[in-house]
Amino acid sequence: MFVSNFQNKLLALLIVLSVSLNQSFAQDGKKLPSINVTNMKGEKVDISTLVGKGNIVVIDFWATWCVPCKKELNNIAEMYPEWKEKYKVEFIAVSIDDSKNSAKVKTTVDGSGWPFTIMLDPNQDLMHALNFQAPPYTLVIDQAGNIVETHTGYVDGDEFLLEEKIKELFGK
Repeated sequence: MFVSNFQNKLLALLIVLSVSLNQSFAQDGKKLPSINVTNMKGEKVDISTLVGKGNIVVIDFWATWCVPCKKELNNIAEMYPEWKEKYKVEFIAVSIDDSKNSAKVKTTVDGSGWPFTIMLDPNQDLMHALNFQAPPYTLVIDQAGNIVETHTGYVDGDEFLLEEKIKELFGK
């Protein structure tokens, strides 16, 4: 009985890891879709027009209810001014909160003082087009506009791995 239970748990874990890995690498090498998101002024912006202009762009999906998302963005906010100066990187945080929670987005952003561009994806059109399930979800986009890395989730220290990828791209 114990072996069977253990085998079932191991199999479930392997399936979850397989799905996560497939999802994480599914976007690599592709371009961002042409989908409108909304800036904090309420203006529609085609997300694909923000990349491929010679700078590295990091797009991070988050939500006001997502504790790891806010922790990640707070940690990146501390490092971002140096990244921007050193690597010419642009950072865009895209909220997937629905339209009824947009006031919470503004309050969270204002209270956090994040120094990067904030966009809203209230209908989760971009999220669905990129085919990921939940935030935090990060895309690293090279100077030519290609998605070169994706990452799901956040644990302390992930921002240092992100900086290594940015540094690698900047050196090319």
